[in-house]
Amino acid sequence: MVMKTEYQKMLSGELYDAGDDELLQLRINAREWMLAYNQTHYNKEARSKLLQPFFGKMGANVDIQTPFFADYGCHIKVGDNFFANFNCVFLDCNFITCGDNVFLGPNVQLYAAHHPIIAAERIKGPELASPIIIGDNVWIGGGAIICAGVTIGSNTTIGAGSVVIKDIPSNVVAVGNPCMVIKRL
Repeated sequence: MVMKTEYQKMLSGELYDAGDDELLQLRINAREWMLAYNQTHYNKEARSKLLQPFFGKMGANVDIQTPFFADYGCHIKVGDNFFANFNCVFLDCNFITCGDNVFLGPNVQLYAAHHPIIAAERIKGPELASPIIIGDNVWIGGGAIICAGVTIGSNTTIGAGSVVIKDIPSNVVAVGNPCMVIKRL
């Protein structure tokens, strides 16, 4: 039987040890990248050159304001015309995929990371991670939190300050904590 690495477990949604040497080194590399990126002056071309090798996939016309924070970077995939305002956080312990024309307000947080809910399991230390998928033409208002395993459909608006814990369909406006659909478009 072939044993999975902690990295493979992380991406497959299994309990994994985040203190694993390989994962630790990837996070250290990401911290070094963030330090360089967050000290850049506003120059879209220079920032784009830094983002290209850091992200898993990057479309055209990507604009991410500083400061910006990510766990790994390599699990982030964004499409064309992506914009993230100041102070966004991507805990990309699993894949975070954003389609084309996705706009994030300031302080938006995308959490692919999560932990066991049973305290006896949680205190042992292993973590979990589940992907986040955001469709095309999505606006996420400032201060919103998107939790692990959530899919947001295309052409949807998420209101400022919302906490998205369940999938949100396409063509809606959804707001609140927990985030709920208030209008179909």
